[in-house]
Amino acid sequence: MAMLGVSFVTMLVALDQTVVGTALPTIVAELKGFELYAWVATSYLLTSVITVPIFGRLGDYYGRKPFVIASIIVFTGASVLCGMANSMLFLVIARGLQGVGGGMLVGTAFACIADLFPDSVVRLRWQVLMSSAFGIANAVGPSLGGFLTQYYGWRSVFYVNLPVGLVSLFFVWRFLPHLRHVVHETKMRLDWPGALLIAVALGCLQLFVELLPKHGISGAAPLLLAISLVSGWALWKWEKRFPQPILPLDMFRNRSLAALFTLSVLGGFTMFSLLFYAPLLFQGGFGLSPKEAGIVITPLVVFITIGSIANGRLVSRMRNPNLMLYAGFTLLAVACLGVVVATRSMPHSILMTFMIIGGLGLGFVMPNLTIFAQQTAGREHLGIATALLQSLRMIGGMIGTALTGTLVSHMYANGVRDALENDNATKWFEDLGDPQILINHDAQATLLGQLTHAGHNGALLLESARESLVSAIHIGLAVAAAIAVVSVWQSRRVPPIKLVRHVEPVIHAD
Repeated sequence: MAMLGVSFVTMLVALDQTVVGTALPTIVAELKGFELYAWVATSYLLTSVITVPIFGRLGDYYGRKPFVIASIIVFTGASVLCGMANSMLFLVIARGLQGVGGGMLVGTAFACIADLFPDSVVRLRWQVLMSSAFGIANAVGPSLGGFLTQYYGWRSVFYVNLPVGLVSLFFVWRFLPHLRHVVHETKMRLDWPGALLIAVALGCLQLFVELLPKHGISGAAPLLLAISLVSGWALWKWEKRFPQPILPLDMFRNRSLAALFTLSVLGGFTMFSLLFYAPLLFQGGFGLSPKEAGIVITPLVVFITIGSIANGRLVSRMRNPNLMLYAGFTLLAVACLGVVVATRSMPHSILMTFMIIGGLGLGFVMPNLTIFAQQTAGREHLGIATALLQSLRMIGGMIGTALTGTLVSHMYANGVRDALENDNATKWFEDLGDPQILINHDAQATLLGQLTHAGHNGALLLESARESLVSAIHIGLAVAAAIAVVSVWQSRRVPPIKLVRHVEPVIHAD
């Protein structure tokens, strides 16, 4: 019953991430304020990235149940505020508050499994329930978002979190035990300076990542990166002196944990690059409809769950569980390379095969990184180790999407500019220079009419833009494939992990 509650919590966050994206165009059309379009996602990411490690550590000290309950209340309450929004600014602020709840959830909920099941083999089997909840939410999210927006309005996309939140709150309140693994003989001092430095370092990094694809290394971007690096250095110095640090540095001196943290960053880079740019390639580059692209992408999400289930069966029977990391990252590399060589004439079944391979790879990698880190970190650092894995995966994803996005944006813009210059049609660069024009058929029709009226071959220019986008995304995902290959090589740094079967004593706080 407790695991059912934790799974509903996971579904709450995953559902929100996938449902909202479908409704965003409709939201902007009603609330106006297109300049804040990206901030609907950015404000959520910014606050959640900051809060994940902070509450992961606080859960180690005080037990996770109070924070899971608080996070459900904050997340669900913020969802209602999002649904009530009467302006884009109000929505962005409410999404930031929702991100605080989401960060608390991710920072504490994943560590709850290790609290409930100290036996790592049993834990792997139960983690399938979490993976299934996550996979179901990701699979139905886009379709559910479109259905709710079309028939009940975009506000229902946020209100749908209310029943899920109430159900998860009931199960967590009623069945999740309040366990503590750290006993304090003296009064606990909260590391507020450490928490503030984490917030500044990760917050500035997130903003830098958002600005990089649009503005490059100019304006505020270098300053934000500098602030992030200085804050990270100050955090490192402060945590070495503080008696009860929110970020225990001894974890980074552990060879196994350091290798797993590095793999989490690299895995996030590859995973988010594939998740973000494969759909753009299929729709914008290959001209698939949203429905066709959704059918092609769905196996990626479904097979993350199937891969996790298969992993739970296999890894507990293997003498060397580390082999699953090699297998997972190899499959990820193959999937990225498959998309790199994909063409518009390639059958959908082959594209779906690449997505299946990628999903299996992620299903083999993500649960094992978590299980291996939890076992290596020990009970005292269990929460912060789990939370750091989630944060570092998000940071890797931020870096991956920023670098891949910058590469794709500049290569696409250069290709389009060259095509327009050759046809003396540079005045239309502002319209054709944004890859979204290749997805928006109404805007395409308008632009083609203008180009034809001016005596240009609009269809040929549009085709040149598609070819530029395909080439740009191919190179971006080739970089992601290279990172996956590096991850295979990096996996050798993880010392052999043995899944031990024992139960350690814990303290019941209630």
